[in-house]
Amino acid sequence: MHSLLNVGNTGTPLTILEKSTYTQWLKTQSQSDQNWLQQTSYQGEGLALLPSFSVGSEGSLSQAIFVVDDANHYFACGNLITQLPSSQYKLEAAPEHQQAICFAWLVGAYEFSSYKTDRKEKNLPSLAVTEQALVNNAIKYAEATALVRDLVNTPAADMMPENLGETAQSLIDTFGGKLSQIIGDDLLAQNYPTIHAVGRASVNKPRLIDFSWGDDQHPQITLVGKGVCFDSGGLDLKPSAGMRNMKKDMGGAAHVLGLARLIMSHNLPIYLRVLIPAVENAVSSNAMRPGDVITTRKGLTVEIDNTDAEGRLVLCDALAEAENDKPDLIIDFATLTGAMRVALGTELPGFFSTNDEIAEGITTAGSKISDPVWRMPLYQPYNDLFKSSIADMTNCSAGPFGGAITAALYLQKFVGKETNWVHFDVMAFNVRPLSGRPLGGEAFGIRAMFDYLQIKYN
Repeated sequence: MHSLLNVGNTGTPLTILEKSTYTQWLKTQSQSDQNWLQQTSYQGEGLALLPSFSVGSEGSLSQAIFVVDDANHYFACGNLITQLPSSQYKLEAAPEHQQAICFAWLVGAYEFSSYKTDRKEKNLPSLAVTEQALVNNAIKYAEATALVRDLVNTPAADMMPENLGETAQSLIDTFGGKLSQIIGDDLLAQNYPTIHAVGRASVNKPRLIDFSWGDDQHPQITLVGKGVCFDSGGLDLKPSAGMRNMKKDMGGAAHVLGLARLIMSHNLPIYLRVLIPAVENAVSSNAMRPGDVITTRKGLTVEIDNTDAEGRLVLCDALAEAENDKPDLIIDFATLTGAMRVALGTELPGFFSTNDEIAEGITTAGSKISDPVWRMPLYQPYNDLFKSSIADMTNCSAGPFGGAITAALYLQKFVGKETNWVHFDVMAFNVRPLSGRPLGGEAFGIRAMFDYLQIKYN
């Protein structure tokens, strides 16, 4: 990424404008440039390349312009890096738009091609800007986004619990900190029964990945990420269409690793703990069954109504452990319910919070950096839908409605009543290509969440 964005004052001018300012800008240009844009039927939208008309350099590129509706949108210029001829460009844009442009420039270069045998190295253009801080910040955000995308895009055969553990270790190697993992039957010995129950049927042993970073005298933030590396549905087997993209069911883990990277790369003055219950929900002779009753780490007994409601099971033990530290804030990310996608679609992540001020702060932060999130209600009367005749509760509600809310209510039972808790239910996947956002794995809400934390703790 460092080769794509640099500090400098040389290169072909690249002017990025909003539509509202294009007409006025055009009046300030040379007559030859105005004539060229008119003769090429440029309508003041998208990319235009202007040739040089000076003697000796006729036909060479003199400048490029790119006109968008909102230059402060963090993906407005997301396809620009792949549209321009390979060269060095010098950014000319309003100062208030440059951070968004730099981020879009880098994420627009993302491509997941590791498994293609005919892949060719792209000769992408580079962009020069005037401030090192712009470069540094854009790279940190883009690297965190790319990490999430890479983890979600990697096929399940190469992204099992042990591979998530390796990713966590690589972050520790880069930024410092401490990592421990509880693996296989040790989960039972150390009282993580629901993580073990979901993952025991797989040859890839379940584990709890646990790492910490920072000064323990600082306020503690704990991140919890659902790491279901592949979800067959268990004995309540998913249909083939529902199983096709279940490599992405570890998207919650990918998100907290990306958010952790943002926190550590910015050296935020917090004490960070990350908990990732990592499993494969497979089918075997020892798979958990519908009707089984499991005693959770917290001591609540749960009757398994559906083995495909497994994400909340692995999360509940991790949340109970997170609660032990009494952190300032617990944040979990999970690809938890299809119901959230029905409610908000695939591109708007929903979240729940026990604290109105925190929820408002996250929403405001996301709106400023084109990372929108939408708060959903923890509607307490729906707790009645978890009633079991033989256990404290079931693992999913009795009916098909309000599934995202009931899943969040299940998780809420494993955090304290006074705990500041935020739960994100995300898609983690682009189902259509958008500017700067290709098909496949995607980070939703981590920039909003980080910017909120940065405002609060910096």
